[in-house]
Amino acid sequence: MLIGVPKEIKNHEYRIGLTPAGARELVSQGHKVMVQRDGGKAIGLTNEMYEKAGAEIVDTAEEIFKRAEMIIKVKEPQPVECAMLRPGQILYTYLHLAPDPEQTAALVKSGCTAIAYETVTDRKGGLPLLAPMSEVAGRMSIQAGAHALEKAQGGSGVLLGGVPGVQPGRVLVIGGGVVGINAARMAMGLNARVTILDRSLDRLKYLDELYGDRITTLYSTIDAIEELLPQSDLVVGAVLIPGAAAPKLVSRKQLGLMKPGSVLVDVAIDQGGCFETSKATTHQHPTYEVDGIIHYCVANMPGGVARTSTFALTNATLPYAVQLANKGVQAMLDDAHLLNGLNVHAGKVTYEAVAKDLGYAYVPAAQALKG
Repeated sequence: MLIGVPKEIKNHEYRIGLTPAGARELVSQGHKVMVQRDGGKAIGLTNEMYEKAGAEIVDTAEEIFKRAEMIIKVKEPQPVECAMLRPGQILYTYLHLAPDPEQTAALVKSGCTAIAYETVTDRKGGLPLLAPMSEVAGRMSIQAGAHALEKAQGGSGVLLGGVPGVQPGRVLVIGGGVVGINAARMAMGLNARVTILDRSLDRLKYLDELYGDRITTLYSTIDAIEELLPQSDLVVGAVLIPGAAAPKLVSRKQLGLMKPGSVLVDVAIDQGGCFETSKATTHQHPTYEVDGIIHYCVANMPGGVARTSTFALTNATLPYAVQLANKGVQAMLDDAHLLNGLNVHAGKVTYEAVAKDLGYAYVPAAQALKG
């Protein structure tokens, strides 16, 4: 298979869909890899590294989209990229379609086969291709939130870890999944006081057994959120419904419960955000203020630490990329977990939550692939 890796074009996005080591693995199995010139240069992955791995360097994204049978990316295709996709071409990347009707319509129109990293599953019920970026985003949420709390950034001027004789900051993490547990770990490492809310009693028990009295675990209810908001200096939104739009857990009215200069970090912004007042921002302009509360809603948080993120992502996505390269769409029919990643195929929406949220007829993935 001829595989193309274009340079990412989203604002301040320096990740790339495949490392040189990943390219070498695919080439070693008889496939051809094209990488756009300087696609990884910003994070120290040079054209020479890709050439040494056996990849071909091409000058433009247009050439990659025109020639490649499979496109491997990081972020969802932008409108100019969607316009270059064609029927039968495999797109393998993050999509986050539920809150993005324009992208969904463009992918449906293209006729391509679009596989979303964030809905591929594993035997444990996890999301193995979302997990590494969730780990990064969870950890980044605390350092981003801590920075936003600084007075010069509009925050309340609280140091999360405190100092001897001064109380530490309080962090509320809504959601105890991969993002939430990584946020909590970082916050605990700064000596902040951490509370995690979740609706899974099994998850709360696991977190309690893991961290004991270093964190407080509470069942998530409206009452619990409203009780904790006035105490919290930093609130991290870490909820996920796979493939679907995130639920709104903090309303604009509830912002009035918070102390001025407190910070919200919405890690669920890729799926529409879990705070009513959330709107996607970029690394260039990461924060804004609503009713005295600082919002950090960067839609590609891991892009801020692009080198670490690129290697972590390729580690997770490469085994499935090899399957797709070896077998084409048959790989999905052979692997139910990879099949769960199929969101759009030949003009049909094949992921139920996306179809429901955006009003498309739902066609089960296996049925769509078999025509």
